[in-house]
Parts: sequence; C-alpha cells; structure tokens
Amino acid sequence: MFTVYILFSVTKNKYYVGYTSDSLEERIRKHNTNHKGFTGGIGDWQLKYFENFITKSEALNREKQIKNWKSRKLIEKLIQGA
Repeated sequence: MFTVYILFSVTKNKYYVGYTSDSLEERIRKHNTNHKGFTGGIGDWQLKYFENFITKSEALNREKQIKNWKSRKLIEKLIQGA
C-alpha cells in the first residue's frame, strides 16, 4: 500500500505533498523532527488529506499531478472535497 498525503504547516503557511510506503503516522512523525529539508525544524506539520494506492507508480503519478498544479486553491479544493 502506498499513500499520497498533503500536510500543512501553520508556521510556514504552506502545504507539502508527498507519498510513502511507510505508515502515515510514522511518516508525519519524521516530517516533524529536526532534519534538513523543506519540512525539517518546523514541527507543526498536520495531515490535511490522503489517498491510498495499490502500486507505487499510481501513487507517484498522483503525487506528481498534485505538485504540478502549483495552485494553493486547487489543493484546498481537493482537501475540502474530501
């Protein structure tokens, strides 16, 4: 099972889109640790949306689709429609 997810940080006022084959809870915990990278050192990332997929390629395609939107409004519309 693969999961595409969207996180939100109040501190950064930004969304983060990712995918994982790990448990979603563990992945969010890792995002909220003090590490290098876009999500590191913030500690307030909250899960706003997720979708499950059977194959890695499906999950990667969906993650890429959402990232290519480059639109906060479209991401918020997706979240609100869930």
